[in-house]
Amino acid sequence: MKLITAIIKPFKADDVREALSELGVSGMTLTEVKGFGRQKGHTELYRGAEYVIDFLPKVKLEIAVSDELSDQVVEAICKAANSGQIGDGKIFVSNLEQTIRIRTGETDNDAL
Repeated sequence: MKLITAIIKPFKADDVREALSELGVSGMTLTEVKGFGRQKGHTELYRGAEYVIDFLPKVKLEIAVSDELSDQVVEAICKAANSGQIGDGKIFVSNLEQTIRIRTGETDNDAL
């Protein structure tokens, strides 16, 4: 099993969710986060004062999938989240040792 973590632009979250639904992904966790990378932030003007925004709003998606589905999920996220602009995000793929559904006690792929 794999845990796929994707940091993407907030306005791309619905596109990614739709793409993953088409693959049969039944669940994910979405968290609103802030961060920066090569994009570095930007300056804004507010009431005549200029100020720097260092941390930009992003969305963090966490999806647990079987090994067989992981490459397709990564590809779907890449296609759906790509705007061609700096700051499109990153995807991290980690091994997932164990999964347990609390309600039923199912484990591993059955719990997904």
